[in-house]
Amino acid sequence: MKHKVATQHAPAAIGPYSQAIVHKGIAYLSGQIPLDPATGTIVEGDIVVQTERVLQNLQAVLVACGSSMERVLKTTVFLKDMADFPKMNEVYAKYLGDSLPARSTVQAAALPRNVMVEIDCIAIAPELSAD
Repeated sequence: MKHKVATQHAPAAIGPYSQAIVHKGIAYLSGQIPLDPATGTIVEGDIVVQTERVLQNLQAVLVACGSSMERVLKTTVFLKDMADFPKMNEVYAKYLGDSLPARSTVQAAALPRNVMVEIDCIAIAPELSAD
């Protein structure tokens, strides 16, 4: 059975989707953009600042799933501009560098709210009981 996961420590889903779904010990996290969960606004700043917020949001959802950055299996990084890759990668390495998950990185024609970066992931998580 699938279990929907939501936390107030990351931006709330603003459409017909969940922050994450856990099924059979795997957490599937929706893409996070650099929204401040406290204010619901996009964080001001460059790709470094935005990537930091995105990864903090993912980390909060992972914790709500009973998981962690160390248990991430796969990420997908969507960049507005591939020229931002080196700076995004430096921040990414601080959060995920030791666990070395599989990763895809693509340049997207457009991202929600015109942000510079969006990241989703799949991670190992304990089986959660359905509510």
